Amino acid sequence: PTECFLSQPEEKQESTVKAKRRKKKKISDVLLKSAPKPGVPADLQNLLTQHFGENRSVIEIEELQLSDSCFLPANDLTHSFSSYLKEICPKWAKLRRSHKEKKSVVMLVLCSSALRSLELIKSMTAFKGDCRVLKLFAKHIKIKEHMNMLEKGVFHIGVGTPGRVKALVEQ
Repeated sequence: PTECFLSQPEEKQESTVKAKRRKKKKISDVLLKSAPKPGVPADLQNLLTQHFGENRSVIEIEELQLSDSCFLPANDLTHSFSSYLKEICPKWAKLRRSHKEKKSVVMLVLCSSALRSLELIKSMTAFKGDCRVLKLFAKHIKIKEHMNMLEKGVFHIGVGTPGRVKALVEQ
């Protein structure tokens, strides 16, 4: 039988200076360095053009253009959410009292996630007063339950995610 010898690699001399590992950038680090800026209507117009530009004709793209009067002024980040709502909707108490329709809300707020929706509902307590708020997201409430709630009661503010609102509109 032949013997098998494994060749040992030559030991390298350890250098006294270790190589620095590159730290991965996190989104929170990037956001800390840059100041947040509010969105402008042109941002939404650009997104619509990018998304629908390839599939639509020129006439259809012109119909997607929204005038600047369709947009509210952006929060300059000096307001809380409640004070911002008071600024953009000064006659809220009158609107709230006159709303008697079922299956509709006076104000619809769309959020990126259910957690963000909950945060906004908590932060708008000073604004909403005694109005009823409907949580429109898919955490623990089924679509049928949302539909029943809308049919039976009058709600003033709806806060939810785009997916749940789309499903409710389709139903």
